[in-house]
Parts: sequence; structure tokens; C-alpha cells
Amino acid sequence: MTTNKPEKGNLLIAEPAIIGDVSFNRSVVLLANHTEEGSVGFILNKPLTFTLNELIPEIEIEMQIYNGGPVEQDNLYFLHKVPHLIPDSIEISSGIYWGGDFDTVIDLITSRKITAEEIRFFLGYSGWDSDQLDDELNANSWIVAENIYDKEIINKCFPDFWKEKMIELGGDYVIWSNAPENPSYN
Repeated sequence: MTTNKPEKGNLLIAEPAIIGDVSFNRSVVLLANHTEEGSVGFILNKPLTFTLNELIPEIEIEMQIYNGGPVEQDNLYFLHKVPHLIPDSIEISSGIYWGGDFDTVIDLITSRKITAEEIRFFLGYSGWDSDQLDDELNANSWIVAENIYDKEIINKCFPDFWKEKMIELGGDYVIWSNAPENPSYN
């Protein structure tokens, strides 16, 4: 389940020690790209308080938007599992795709040909420069894990996903699964 080297399609699970980091505390990030030049990912378990139809008025369906990370939070990104419907999609791994033609996405949503179970929207993304992620891994800020869910990772976008991963990791991590988000509240 866990691995030492990050690869495109892996999950980054925030170590419990990342307490003061507002963006990454208790985060699970899907790596959409990982090269020598850097890495890009999306936080899967941080829903925002508004929906897609609040940003794009022609969409009548309420679809949750997630905080993808601290970079470019004024831009909307999406992950999906329907590349046959969305041209120009980039495969991350195992049936999960990043981006594609946005006008097509809007048409698919308004005509109800795509559902919230097939696509997730994010404001911003998580990004690391060439050696930055390696430095954070060496500092034990992240646990690298395989995406065992393949394309169904989209359905794992919920606030308790980090807690679920802590329980799966077992050992001392189980204790953290029930700890308050801010230990000073204990």
C-alpha cells in the first residue's frame, strides 16, 4: 500500500505532524503529475462551502467544489472518469483523468450526461518545485501510497478520507484517526 517514491497517480497522505499547515493538515492529495521539474496534485478531502452553480450560473445542478490546494485558487480544475465524453483529457492513471475541454464539460453537466459521481471540481491545486516534494518526504511530511481505488478515487472525496487512511495504515496512525484536528482542543 505505501511506497517510497512518489509517482503520477499516487496518493500523498499528510503525516499527523502537519498540524499548523492550513492547506495540508489532514489532507489526502492525488498526484496528477510528477516529473523532475516538479509535481502537481489535488487535495481530495477538503470540500468548500459553495457549489459549481454558484460560480457558473448556467449550471443548475449543485456540484460540490473542493479546495485543490494553495496554488492558483482563482482557477477551476477538474478530475473525471469519462474521457470518452471530454476531449483533451490527460490520463493520470487507471481510468482517472485531469482536465479537458471545459465547454464540453459545461454542456455535459447542463444536459445531465455527466454526474457528480463522474467528475470533481477543485479551486486551486497543490504544486511542488523540482526537489520540494522530495524534501518534504525526507522531512516525513507525507506518506506515499498507491491509489488502490483507481478511477473510483473520485468517490473518495469526503472529509473523513484522511481518517480512513490513518486507520488503514494501522499502528500508531490509528490513534491519530480519532484525535481532534487541533490537539490543543483535547
